[in-house]
Amino acid sequence: MRGWLKVVVDEPEVLAQEPLWRLAGADYPVQETRIHSGTLLAKLQGIDNPEQARTFKGKAVEIPRPEAGDGRYFWSDLVGLEVVNAQGVVLGVVKQMSSNGAHDVMAVAGDRERLLPFVPAYVLKVDMQAKRIEVDWQADW
Repeated sequence: MRGWLKVVVDEPEVLAQEPLWRLAGADYPVQETRIHSGTLLAKLQGIDNPEQARTFKGKAVEIPRPEAGDGRYFWSDLVGLEVVNAQGVVLGVVKQMSSNGAHDVMAVAGDRERLLPFVPAYVLKVDMQAKRIEVDWQADW
């Protein structure tokens, strides 16, 4: 009604708080949202009638990526980085990140696969510009 969109999302409360959405390659400021029976209803600026709203049926909603913060990283940014130990030995490349419940873990593929804890005791430096992670980890571990 009046251009409101019905959005199916796992966590409607999170998306409802975002002030700007991207739909079909264009940005739309969010004017108002409501959560009804677990579904998110949204009124976006510039979408004023049901016909306009229908053009977005089945389209994905994107939101701006938040900043990770100092010393914090998105897993997707770590995948592909080279892992080098303090002695300068290249251990491999981060292929996957996961969590074991206690901490995050890097799966590093090189001469063999290694699982390294992503904790300050072992991760000495993350250099996103150089695309490398320096670790305190011996090559024979």
